[in-house]
Amino acid sequence: MMIKLRNLEKAYATGYGKTYVLRRIDLDIEEGEFVTIMGPSGAGKSTLLSILGMLDGAWTGEFYFLEQVVHKMNNKQRVELNKRYIGFVFQSYHLLDNLTVYENLDIPLSYRDIKSSERSGIVCDILDRFQMVGKKDLYPSQLSGGQQQLVAVARAVIANPKLLLADEPTGNLHSAQGKEIMEWFKKLNDAGTTIVQVTHSEVNAAYGNRIVRLADGWLVKE
Repeated sequence: MMIKLRNLEKAYATGYGKTYVLRRIDLDIEEGEFVTIMGPSGAGKSTLLSILGMLDGAWTGEFYFLEQVVHKMNNKQRVELNKRYIGFVFQSYHLLDNLTVYENLDIPLSYRDIKSSERSGIVCDILDRFQMVGKKDLYPSQLSGGQQQLVAVARAVIANPKLLLADEPTGNLHSAQGKEIMEWFKKLNDAGTTIVQVTHSEVNAAYGNRIVRLADGWLVKE
């Protein structure tokens, strides 16, 4: 089992007590699955994704990741898990503006024990696969939205993460580019990468093998 959540909850303190974003979430995700999280805006989808990606530590309940007990870890240990095993694609790219495309792609590799000579080969390979060789020395501000998202996807997958998390990955792309990203995810999943995506798109959801629905912070029974 890659992910096991038990009674996971997240709440914010408000003037009247607590407002829950996630309530009593029990969820299992096997290695190699391609899971889609769906639900209306405000259902807690992105929050759940950032908890799975170790980006949010303010929750209660039990979280096991690859047999490791995440709920007993400190922030530093969780960050290490994220760097080692997880790739994240955000809707708003999150590229580093002061770095070139090449440098943005090199960062995830710098967290792993990969020699710099090998790293340049890996970056060049992914630039080639994403047809971005001519853009490697450009900065994010010099790219279109679609190109920035392609770089963001390339950065998320470059270090072969065990788990790829994607939050509305095609939200800012036109349909041909969106299809290209989804086909790419499918290939990665076929090669063994576990994927969890948040999307409003039934078309994108069809690429996965299971849909998990959230409403008002609760899991809707499948």
